[in-house]
Parts: sequence; C-alpha cells; structure tokens
Amino acid sequence: MSLPFFCGLHVLADDDPRWPSDPVEQTRAALEGGARVVQLRAKHATDRDVLGWAERIRTLTREHAATFVMNDRFDLALAADADAVHLGQDDLAPNELPDAARARLAIGRSSHDVEQARKACAEPIDYLAFGPIFGTQSKPSPYAARGLATLREVVTLASPLPVVAIGGIHASNIGAVLSAGARGVAVISAIAGTEKPASATRSLVDHHAWATSAHPR
Repeated sequence: MSLPFFCGLHVLADDDPRWPSDPVEQTRAALEGGARVVQLRAKHATDRDVLGWAERIRTLTREHAATFVMNDRFDLALAADADAVHLGQDDLAPNELPDAARARLAIGRSSHDVEQARKACAEPIDYLAFGPIFGTQSKPSPYAARGLATLREVVTLASPLPVVAIGGIHASNIGAVLSAGARGVAVISAIAGTEKPASATRSLVDHHAWATSAHPR
C-alpha cells in the first residue's frame, strides 16, 4: 500500500464509555467531515461486538473511499477485510504476523521515542506513528509529551516512511505538526469527545491543506 493511503487525518474511533457516541457513529461523522483514515480502537468490548463494529465501519469507509485500519488485532482486521492493522509496542511484531496477514494487510507501528522509532523502521511496516506529541488525556500513557523537535527527528529518521503524529493535537496546533514533517495526524478526543464530531473533523481537515489525496481500493 503506497504512502498516500496514510496521509491526512486519521480518526481513531474509540469505544471508551466517556464518549457520547459509539465507534460506528464516530466513524460516520468523521467521514462526513472529511477524514481519510479511520482506525477502530476497541479496548472495552467483546470480540463479537468489535467485529460487528468493524464490518459496519468497513462499509462506511468504502462508501467514502477512505482507509480502514484495525488497532492491535490482525485476526479481526482480516475478518472485517480491513486495509491495515496498527500494532503497538506490546503487540506482535510486524514480522511475527502470519504470512497471510502480511500479504493482505498494510502495517502501522506505534513508537514513543527515537529508539523505538529506529527499531520500527527496520521492520516491515507501511507507516510509523509517533507520540504523544503534546501529551494525551484520551488513553493512559507512561510517556511524556515528546514535542515538535523530536517529531522532526523521527520524520528524518523514518523517511521515506510516512510518520503519523498523535497526542494532544487539535485545530490550533495541527499546522505546527504538519510543518514538522508529519504526513498524517491522528486524533481521538478531538473528535470522539465533542458533541459535533463531523464539524470538528471538518475543522481539522480544512484548517490546513494536506499534501496528497488518498483513494484506496
């Protein structure tokens, strides 16, 4: 899967009970607002519920020519015919995935410091996520804010892999993140935590021009 598939705004559809809507409704609103990538992040639901959400999100992302990423679970990604799986530092390493999964799925990898990023770049991945850039309140994290200078370092280190920045990003700082070289920006609470997620997504998408368009599948 080529670089443009992972450029632009990534919205993490999250099942945290704090949010006013479920992952499918978060996805629907985000796509209406212009998100290019939706990642399903489900930490509280059963596998059956997650797969049900994933199948509905797959339909929605196809209707909007958007990329669908499953967080953590390559098996559910395959079952839902997702475009990619996103692996955290505590998940299976990309080269440990079954051959069938590696053949069908693009792979994203989380990193939280320069050394993790360096190691991830040696793995068979399609994009690198890095953060938290400004800290995060959306999910528990042992990592302090990494800042724009470290993001720039990671962007240079990872090139030509696209880097997706995450952590505390919103309309007032997204421009600085893009200027630091991130090709994608991932958000959770900036969309899931608002009463008007479509408008919030549109604000992030419209706030700055993205470098390229994406037309998966």
